[in-house]
Amino acid sequence: MDPRILALKGGLVVSAQAYPGEPLRHPETMAQMARAAEIGGAVGIRCQGLSDIAAIKGRVKVPVIGIWKEGDEGVYITPTLHHARACAMAGADIVALDATDRPRPDGRTFAETVAALKEDGTLVMADCGSEADADRAAAAGCDIVSTTLAGYTGEREKTEGPDFELLEAVVKAHGDMPVLCEGRIHTPEQLHHVMELGAWAAVVGTAITHPTSVTSWFVNAL
Repeated sequence: MDPRILALKGGLVVSAQAYPGEPLRHPETMAQMARAAEIGGAVGIRCQGLSDIAAIKGRVKVPVIGIWKEGDEGVYITPTLHHARACAMAGADIVALDATDRPRPDGRTFAETVAALKEDGTLVMADCGSEADADRAAAAGCDIVSTTLAGYTGEREKTEGPDFELLEAVVKAHGDMPVLCEGRIHTPEQLHHVMELGAWAAVVGTAITHPTSVTSWFVNAL
């Protein structure tokens, strides 16, 4: 197994992303956020956009999982082979992409996209929203599967916290490959349970790197 994947085992991957129009939306800011997370013990960083990938790769030593979001509907997480290759060229150690069977802008299937990336020697992480997505990812030869899209594709109800049920099912079906849990992990207790269920690693973003959301949680509790 590639050492960059082994480095994630049993640890916390921090997603450092800021949405368009937000105060923290700047590559240098995200690089500082990523470095702070690394100092805190993160074993990997997930980030979005070519500028952010390049800036963060130059600042941290842990593996960088790169994505490129285009739009906000349908397949928008690294939607085409072009997007995926650009992420790799920008410095991503692992490239994550939407693993659903929804139509892709370039007309390629998910399997065709993965096959091309594997020929390039790229490590591929599949962002899944269902057990069927995880099955598709495993069959295509992905290196990692993740529950990133659980609750966002219409196949499963969006849970308040992590989709523990999906994680457990995917680990049971594909325990021979790294399974990451991503999505709505907001507390250390939830993280602990995720790892108890057999996740290779967990990805936490909002609760660590999105102060606007965290602030709103506290304000709403007043």
